[in-house]
Parts: sequence; C-alpha cells; structure tokens
Amino acid sequence: MSRMVWVPVALSLVMLSGCSSSASNPQVRELHQEVSQLNQQMQHLTTQASALEIQGQLNSHSQQGAWLIPQANTPVALQTQLGTLRLTLSPVTAEASGSRATLTVRSMDDRPLPALHATVNWGELDPATGKPLSNGSLSQTIAVPASLLPQHSVSIPLQLSGLTPDQSGYVRVHNVTGDAPAQTSPAAP
Repeated sequence: MSRMVWVPVALSLVMLSGCSSSASNPQVRELHQEVSQLNQQMQHLTTQASALEIQGQLNSHSQQGAWLIPQANTPVALQTQLGTLRLTLSPVTAEASGSRATLTVRSMDDRPLPALHATVNWGELDPATGKPLSNGSLSQTIAVPASLLPQHSVSIPLQLSGLTPDQSGYVRVHNVTGDAPAQTSPAAP
C-alpha cells in the first residue's frame, strides 16, 4: 500500500523538476536530492519487505529451529524445551574471512535465560525462489554458559565465514538444548 503512494509522488517530483528552465536552480537540485532519497528509501523498504516475506514463509514451514533473514531486520520467536526465546540478528558486516553478525537471544518471559547450546547454520538463498541453498552452507555451535547468567538477554558474536554480507541469505538457529545442572558427587566418608 505505501509503495503505491510513494511511486506517484516520486514520479510527480521528477516530472516537475524536468519542467524547470534552469538546471542550476537550488530548488531543482533540492528536489532531485529529495527524489533520490525517496528512491533509496523505497528500495530499502522493498528489499526489507521481500526478506520479511521469505523469513515468514521459512518459519511457517519449520518444525524445528528458527530462520533469520538478515535483510528482514525483524526478531523471530523460537519455541524450545527451555521456553520461548526471542532471536534477533544484527546487520551483517564484512570481515576478512567472510561476514560477522551478532545474535541476541532473549527470554520471552520474566525468567532469566538458562545455560544452553544451539547450532547455527548460514548460507545463501536461491535468488529465484528465495529458498535456502544447502550447497555451501556452514554451521557452528554456540553456547550460553552458566557463568554468563543470570540474564534475560545475551549477545553472541557469529563468524559467518565463507560469505560476504551480500551473499548472507539466511541464519538458522536450531537444536537448542539446555545444559544439565552440575552433578555433585557425594562426600567421601
């Protein structure tokens, strides 16, 4: 809906700027700059909307784990045996060996996070279908140790090696398990 409103406005501004007899007119330059900014914003919103749609489709068909699409810039709720977790991915940035991002894991209720382990996979999306490509996907295990707790939220750095930020199509978090409480051995008599 918002895309339909902005397109006529942007086209009108372009047409009006073409009617000016003086290209050096400061108002025309300002109008060109505003149109350029609107076009960039529209392109960003269109990309984000497409990514959000893909993220929603992947998560609606997922029985285990949660999918995060970096361009969606939207948190995802993950149901686990430990309770519902809210996962957020920071923007993906370039690094020498690929990319990096920060995964924030937050408890959805008032309880602190338990100590946990999870598997994180990442890879590219098929540009035509928006589905994850299994070829070339990589994974790592992440941990929230008991020494960091009690907290309601933890930020975990992710090294997304092998892919540039433009290639980073998805991050999937799954196999979330809690750490067993430490067993105390009986005292010797």
